Amino acid sequence: MALWLQYVIVALVVLLALWMFLRRQFPAAVRRARIALAAPLVRDGRPPWMRRLARVLAPVQAGRGGTCGGCDGCGPEPPPR
Repeated sequence: MALWLQYVIVALVVLLALWMFLRRQFPAAVRRARIALAAPLVRDGRPPWMRRLARVLAPVQAGRGGTCGGCDGCGPEPPPR
């Protein structure tokens, strides 16, 4: 295997691990960053592919298909007393 391909694969693995760490340790900052990246892409006059990319980047709204565990009754049941 070519040496440059090995470097690319290692870089992708490191970036994936960093993304998972950031999502786990700093969820609010990751959410704000995703919103900041997606907001300019949904403006009027943007091509359809940019709007689709923004929908992929934007975080899921709480209570609408998210796994927040509370506001729409989809979360776990409280333990019986």
